[in-house]
Amino acid sequence: MPNLQNSRDTIEEKLKAMGLVLPPPVKAPAGVKLPFSWVRIWGNRAFISGHPPQNPDGTLAGPLGKVGAEVTLAEGYQAAKLTALSILADLKRSLGNLERVKAWLRVFGMVNAAPGFTQLPAVINGFSDLILELYGPDRGDHARSAVGLAELPFNIPVEIEAEVEIIP
Repeated sequence: MPNLQNSRDTIEEKLKAMGLVLPPPVKAPAGVKLPFSWVRIWGNRAFISGHPPQNPDGTLAGPLGKVGAEVTLAEGYQAAKLTALSILADLKRSLGNLERVKAWLRVFGMVNAAPGFTQLPAVINGFSDLILELYGPDRGDHARSAVGLAELPFNIPVEIEAEVEIIP
């Protein structure tokens, strides 16, 4: 297994060594139209739309529901990790190569939170922990918000958007 701290390993080699797979494009539920770009490149920035957690086949990953009620903290953390894979997959499709990500700049994590559930940062850590492990402390470090919302689309437990600097 490659050393995950070795900067010579590509992001995709690190993912493979971790047993993680990038999913295909999001398969929206029947009858749903999503008229926007998942990743918008502008200059040396990539603006990443809010992404859901995905299964390896592209469908929305469960469990669905509110974290702190139908979804446990551990399941929410895993959903945030799956959301990172969803974002990485769309970045790869848009950039052609995940090595073009020069730096993660900003992450906005949204949690479908049950009333009184306040461990929102611990949920979004699933995303941040994976990005930091893959990209290291220099490229992977990011500013971040973790907020709780009353509802998220399709009852997903987590939605995350981000901004990265890219190498042209």
